[in-house]
Amino acid sequence: MDTKPDTIKISALHREEIFASHANLFVTVKGSSVVSGNEAMKKAKEVSGLVEALTRFGLSPEAVQLLGVHLETSSGTLLKSSSATYRLRIRVEKLDQLAELLDIIGSQKNTTLERIEWKYPEEVARERGLEAAIAKGKIKAEKVAAAMGVKLLGVYDFVENAFDEERPVPFQAQAMMMRKAGGIEAADEPSLDMDIQHSKTIQVNVEIWYRVSSF
Repeated sequence: MDTKPDTIKISALHREEIFASHANLFVTVKGSSVVSGNEAMKKAKEVSGLVEALTRFGLSPEAVQLLGVHLETSSGTLLKSSSATYRLRIRVEKLDQLAELLDIIGSQKNTTLERIEWKYPEEVARERGLEAAIAKGKIKAEKVAAAMGVKLLGVYDFVENAFDEERPVPFQAQAMMMRKAGGIEAADEPSLDMDIQHSKTIQVNVEIWYRVSSF
């Protein structure tokens, strides 16, 4: 029967703050007409107005995607006078343009920014964190072995755990709703409480059981 060799257990961790590389803006637009499918991007007046403003700024048309359409009728029957709420996702690759894009969205009548989804280079950060944690563990193991008068012979077992820690994103979505409603100009609106850059912490923990010579 195999028996467990002499081992020492070493724990190490690496924490790193990473910044968002791009973002998705989720927007709703209240339209005065009902248009389905991709035709809504051209034929729904309020939606096409937003798309045109974004593309004039320099955003690619492909960056704006229609996610869904919600019909709103008072009689239960679809009429020409029925209205709809269009749900859009706007992909922002260059975060240095985010503040100007938010201003464009906020200037559009009947348009609401619902939330911002931040995207990060997580895979690269986790790989980098794993390498750093393993290196720290090895240095620690060598010090422990030297202090105990034993030699490291190899690795008996290894466990890795990683998790993300992202702080809440403050912002007032209602401030983006119909900024020109009631004749109020966008310049008269209060400042928005939101981040235009975001970060989160990646933490990688490792537990390594090193085989050592006899104590």
